[in-house]
Amino acid sequence: MTKKGFTVRKKFEQIKNKGRRAFIPYIMAGDPDLEETAKRLKILEQAGADIIELGVPFTDPLADGPTIQRAAERALNSGTTLRKILNFLADFKDKINVPIVLMTYLNPVFCYGIERFFKDAQKANIGGIIFPDLTVEESQPYRYFAKKYGVDIIFLVAPTSTPERVKKIIKASTGFVYYVSITGITGSSLKLDKTFENHIDFVKSFGKPVCIGFGVSNPEEAGCVSKYADGVIVGSAIVKVFYETPDKAFEFIKSLREAI
Repeated sequence: MTKKGFTVRKKFEQIKNKGRRAFIPYIMAGDPDLEETAKRLKILEQAGADIIELGVPFTDPLADGPTIQRAAERALNSGTTLRKILNFLADFKDKINVPIVLMTYLNPVFCYGIERFFKDAQKANIGGIIFPDLTVEESQPYRYFAKKYGVDIIFLVAPTSTPERVKKIIKASTGFVYYVSITGITGSSLKLDKTFENHIDFVKSFGKPVCIGFGVSNPEEAGCVSKYADGVIVGSAIVKVFYETPDKAFEFIKSLREAI
């Protein structure tokens, strides 16, 4: 079974009891290789991450902006695969004390084998899975095996999601609800207005944790978003700082944590 405290739901209970907001940084597995990924995971933990979102490189990442696309290319060039990531995490699981959420597109998992994937995810102590290209309507087998192997599954809500769709997504999500703050790709500029606030309030009204991602790129934005959400997800900005100025990564990530 998944290590006690490593499910996303369990972590959010702990965070809520402390009256805090979750900080969820994202990095790409295998960028530039899995040895460096291990070092970066420890940096994220030391800088205050509550949960870490770890991307699986894919050749056609439709929801990702240029920064994460280039990270995926570097990871693929180093030979990183879903199988290698799961084996790496199985070996690494006792070296980290924050839950890891895997973000992967459906194709690698379908090729791997859906049940085998969730079984191996459990062995690797993966706390949750995000499939950006999985619709609720097509999710039944993935949800079945997620439940069987004790892994949370997280769905995405967009600002354009209708009330009916929001209800379906929230019912299907077992870890948290990933609120896409913009209608676009990761790394785009963030805009918060009254319509956004009202929609977030509606999504939160169902009682499940709601985390906001896409477009959060600095401490000021992270602090602003944390006023509306149960957690803040930061991806492209962290991937970029690790790539361009790795010596400044820890302080930047720590500043994001402190702002939330």
